[in-house]
Amino acid sequence: MRSISVVLLAALTLPGATLVAQTSQPNHLHALQYIPPYVRTAVADPIRAQDASNDARRKITDVMVFSQVKPGQKVLELIPGSGYFTRVFSAVVGAQGHVYALWPNEYVKEDADEVTGFEKILSDSHYANVSMLKQPAAQLSVPEPVDIVFTSQNYHDYPDAFMGKVDPVAFDKQVFAALKPGGLFIVIDHVAPEGSGMADTDTLHRIDPDIVKKQVESAGFVFAGESGVLHNPNDPHTNKVFDKSIRGHTDQFMFRFRKPN
Repeated sequence: MRSISVVLLAALTLPGATLVAQTSQPNHLHALQYIPPYVRTAVADPIRAQDASNDARRKITDVMVFSQVKPGQKVLELIPGSGYFTRVFSAVVGAQGHVYALWPNEYVKEDADEVTGFEKILSDSHYANVSMLKQPAAQLSVPEPVDIVFTSQNYHDYPDAFMGKVDPVAFDKQVFAALKPGGLFIVIDHVAPEGSGMADTDTLHRIDPDIVKKQVESAGFVFAGESGVLHNPNDPHTNKVFDKSIRGHTDQFMFRFRKPN
């Protein structure tokens, strides 16, 4: 108890420090979570006004804290969609950092409109530290080693036919190579039925968390934690994620893996 008290007291003495009650543990026990001031400022950025309505549902603050992103870091975000996470990563890493948004060529062919929408971010000087990469899905690379590789709701896409059936372990090894020693790989995705492996990646757009953990660890990563903040016990895991009954509220796992130093 004494060590916990010391940690909390130290956190509260930091400028801009915030401690909030949260339930990020899988067993849903309440805990105090320290929110760094740079995360709080990034989430509160007025330019994100249109995103703010989704923040409670998508747990943006929890995701950023879990990802351990810091000012000055380099982030590689895979298939960034509308740029919801991109905008916050950009604000956190700041002018001394950089965000690389990677769009696999195969995905671009499948959803060119989404990519066109994302490109508006690149034309905004507010996001001068964001650049876009386009490359074959099976040939992941970055201009420089990064501190974090982040993927939300698209790890399951890579082994599918439209992406060229990328071998997940080969993909994970490329992620490993892209990271600095000690770098983090954050994986968020929709939960598939236990024991289903990759059977539902192209049908339900879900993946079994256990197979993800096995694949990533086999590439040399060390499992470094998980969060239950995106868990939804009311999701039956058998509906397509776009089904109106569950869309936007699927049960999702959030894993953190570390590349050894």
